[in-house]
Amino acid sequence: MYKIQHADKIAENIYEFWINAPHVAPNAQAGQFVVIRIDGKGERIPLTISAVDGENVRIVFMAVGKTTTQLADLGTGDQIQDIAGPLGVPSEVKDWGRCAVIGGGVGIACLPILARALKDAGNTVTGIIGARNESLLILEDELRDACDELVVCTDDGSTGFHGFPADILKKLVAEEVVDAVWIIGPAIMMKITSMATREAGIPTFVSLNPIMVDGTGMCGSCRVTVGGETRFACVDGPEFDAHLVDWDELMTRQRIYPEQEKKSLERYHEHTCRCGERK
Repeated sequence: MYKIQHADKIAENIYEFWINAPHVAPNAQAGQFVVIRIDGKGERIPLTISAVDGENVRIVFMAVGKTTTQLADLGTGDQIQDIAGPLGVPSEVKDWGRCAVIGGGVGIACLPILARALKDAGNTVTGIIGARNESLLILEDELRDACDELVVCTDDGSTGFHGFPADILKKLVAEEVVDAVWIIGPAIMMKITSMATREAGIPTFVSLNPIMVDGTGMCGSCRVTVGGETRFACVDGPEFDAHLVDWDELMTRQRIYPEQEKKSLERYHEHTCRCGERK
């Protein structure tokens, strides 16, 4: 069992957990993830490692389905049954020169560990984060500290630049030399934002989030097409060349089980309401 050292709600439906995982923390690198299971009957879900502190790893997630909602109902001092990791291929951290790290929505949570690793490797790092509105922005102060500069965007203009991260990236690429870019967020956001670097041929990496089960390459559910070849996000990724990803296929596969996901969440709400288990 793994103890939740600290749990906090940091934005609407977005939660930050620090979990004691001494077998994961010492080996975790930027870009990697863990697979957790709340209890013996629960599903396995992948969550990116956001930060490491001693023997603790931080995960940040949005409560949208049954398992993430169940996870959000836990708190400081509670325990989860399994946390496997670190999994996946680490980010390609080296002395690129000038880098941009871009996060949309809950994808922002993946940036702190990456930005710090890039800085430690000698890079100049520009952070660009975006959300629908000010209330959904997360980890802004932490990223200001981790990056050389940080640009904040909101769709509604409630704070920062009124627009999207793609607009800022286009401007950055047009005005300055950018040597490498990472984009993490919803698939459509990653697809559109990565277009800003395609013509210039700037190495651009995205962290893909297909449906995943075992996290070891055995089940094949996380297959994606990159450069015309089938790859498995859990063992070949999760980061891939943004300009080679078949985005339409990825987004289609992400929408395979909407009815099943809806029913599972409804059953969980019904059960917790009857049993009075929700916090």
